[in-house]
Amino acid sequence: MNGPDDSAVPVLPRGVKLREDKARGGWTLMAPERVIKLDPIAVEILERVNGERSVADIVDDLCASFDAPRERIDTDVKAMLASLAEKRFLDL
Repeated sequence: MNGPDDSAVPVLPRGVKLREDKARGGWTLMAPERVIKLDPIAVEILERVNGERSVADIVDDLCASFDAPRERIDTDVKAMLASLAEKRFLDL
């Protein structure tokens, strides 16, 4: 699966919300009639999606926050964003 370009600016489309599920613990991505339970890595990525940061900016910020190789973070972020876009939980 090819991921988005570094200059793409991901944004949550209208009606899609990142929400903390306090009752069950954890975070979810909610869309009309659909919900995805998120793992902690997905939450870290999606918390940086604000409609202003590019994919490269998000990867750079994650690299600064976590001790992991940039290539690995870049690959994982692009794969996750592409998957969410394919499911219409994210616009690129």
